[in-house]
Amino acid sequence: MNKNIQFDIMDVADWFLNKCPVQHKRLQKLCYYAVAWHYALLDRPLCRRDEFQAWVHGPVNSILYSKYKNYVWTPIPQLFGKKDFGESEDVFELVWDTYKDLSGYDLEFLTHDEDPWIIAREGLEEYEPSENIISIDDMKKFYRRVYEEAQND
Repeated sequence: MNKNIQFDIMDVADWFLNKCPVQHKRLQKLCYYAVAWHYALLDRPLCRRDEFQAWVHGPVNSILYSKYKNYVWTPIPQLFGKKDFGESEDVFELVWDTYKDLSGYDLEFLTHDEDPWIIAREGLEEYEPSENIISIDDMKKFYRRVYEEAQND
């Protein structure tokens, strides 16, 4: 764990929870995309404890899961009182603007079509549990390619 990183995965979740109440699955995916796009665009970690596992229903951070699992399908209440994320704020806004209209299910299906989750689940059956870590290098490579393709269109 890099002690020089100012923020934690819980701060990332709080950023999204300051926008509106969010269901757990959707929060997991929004946090995943914030971490992944931050690596892809800024080439550095966004926060501590940023590992996501390739679970059956998409990327899951076990720390967020432990904190919010009891909400099941009930939206996690909105928070009030944002932190300043500096230049990383642009990545948060990009993620929010891109994915805000998608449900947890939509985001799950989206991640299932993306290389980082697919690679981390290689060799596993469709509904086989997994704690395989989604590679930061795979995130960087995939989302940079997506970004570059979007810039060329």
